[in-house]
Amino acid sequence: MKVKSLLKDIAGHLPLTAELKWALRHRNGRIQSRFRLPLLEERGAELLRQLETSAISPATGRQVFLFASSHAWLMHILLVGLTLRGLGYRVKLGYLPYGHYDRPVNRFDLRLQDLYARHWLRPFEKYLEIVPFLSLPPAFLLPAALQEALEQITLFDTQYIRQSEDISPDDPIYALRAKRNQAAARRALAFFRRQRPDVVIVPNGMIQEYAAVYEAARFLAIPAVTYEFGEHNHRIWLGQNRLVIHHQIDELWESRKERKLTSEQRRELEEFLAGRQGLSTGEQFAHLWQKTSPEGGKKIRATLGLDKRPVVLLPTNVLGDSATLGLTVFSRSMSEWLQRVLVYLARRTEVQVVVRIHPAETWTVGPSVAEIIQQVLPQLPPHIRLIGPKEKINTYDLMDIADLALVYTTTAGLEMAVRGLPVLVSGRAHYRGKGFTLEADSWDEYFAKLDTALKNIPQRLTPEQVEQAWNYAYTFFREYPRPFPWHLEKIGQHIKEYPLSLVLSEEGRVQFETTFRQLAGERLSQQTLAADEKPTR
Repeated sequence: MKVKSLLKDIAGHLPLTAELKWALRHRNGRIQSRFRLPLLEERGAELLRQLETSAISPATGRQVFLFASSHAWLMHILLVGLTLRGLGYRVKLGYLPYGHYDRPVNRFDLRLQDLYARHWLRPFEKYLEIVPFLSLPPAFLLPAALQEALEQITLFDTQYIRQSEDISPDDPIYALRAKRNQAAARRALAFFRRQRPDVVIVPNGMIQEYAAVYEAARFLAIPAVTYEFGEHNHRIWLGQNRLVIHHQIDELWESRKERKLTSEQRRELEEFLAGRQGLSTGEQFAHLWQKTSPEGGKKIRATLGLDKRPVVLLPTNVLGDSATLGLTVFSRSMSEWLQRVLVYLARRTEVQVVVRIHPAETWTVGPSVAEIIQQVLPQLPPHIRLIGPKEKINTYDLMDIADLALVYTTTAGLEMAVRGLPVLVSGRAHYRGKGFTLEADSWDEYFAKLDTALKNIPQRLTPEQVEQAWNYAYTFFREYPRPFPWHLEKIGQHIKEYPLSLVLSEEGRVQFETTFRQLAGERLSQQTLAADEKPTR
């Protein structure tokens, strides 16, 4: 630790040091730190006015506890908390003032960031109870089951940050995350024992302090709701007493699996999928991974120099992404699956193999999938083609020429099944076991099914399987994401488009109230959720 940071850490443990600096140097409520709440600085007073001029229901509903551990999420859960209060819930908002989840911060600066957050949150105390976690007394000991859960969270954190599945407990990131997760869990456990809420709401719930608070709640049998955002504008994923990132929609699917899509539903899904491919601008997306316009299968086959042999397409996930963590079935990791399968395919020269590295790798810091492959195949055989994340090739063009798909958990597997392609799934993907994919529970079974699939090319899915894939895709893409006003990635834009006063108005309640009630842990019937509510503005 540098001398300045060491001195600040010592000062941070002395009473009133941070408070004195705040009073002398930060009377304007501003600090120079990555932990900043610019939207709150600029629009906090306006938010308060909007809430006060809205039809606020009396606070007689369930007691809801929300939590965030970073500036990015704190503004979001504040908006969620204010909306829930407007709907009549009793709301407590807990937070930790971290600007980085992967870098240490000295105690003095952390306390200063906490004072900054308190300053800008104070005006809302009329409606919410603010709970600064730094001030909470921690539980003295953690139960063994909760401690075990924290060890798994810390492993996931380190894999997520390093974007690598090969992690050592000696990694300084591992030590940092273990310390922070422990502190958050001990404080949450003690607080929930003293003031037990009816429901705990956290973003994600699988990693970092969010997971620590989620696990503390579940250990005490407190209902917990996790939520996340995908590519949809004005849509949210949420899971009640489950990790949302795993997309466990079995209950919803059970009520839909016998359905036959109407022509209108099919057209709607077609338009949505066209938007994902970059073929249409009709659907609004918060982000899209495909940056290159599709050119068609014939052209891409010529571009890649492929001959007439069948094509096996293997689109990868991002290493260490939370969409892959904890989802192994028979392999130790996605890396092991990828390596063993490519070694097997290196001998199968009767087919051509195209490995498409996820375009999101452009933004990652860890090892590339290409490095993982190079460990077992330093020289790729001529029939295996590796497409890097920056190559200007649209993944959907590759689907056009594929005869068989091999996937871990990527949602591309679902989209290929919709096209009638046989898809062999190895990880615990949310669409696994729904009647239109191939899957295995052991290596022997996997390679047996792969061998059979290669021999059966160009066999496609049956019409009944394709229809089921369309039905599931509609359920997953169009019904599972609930209507929601503010996407995390576009929060500044969205609070202008959907101000709090509008969300709490009669019009806004028609669009979004059922989602907020789900967030508050209410169990709503599938009949209630059946209508595909869409923002109308």
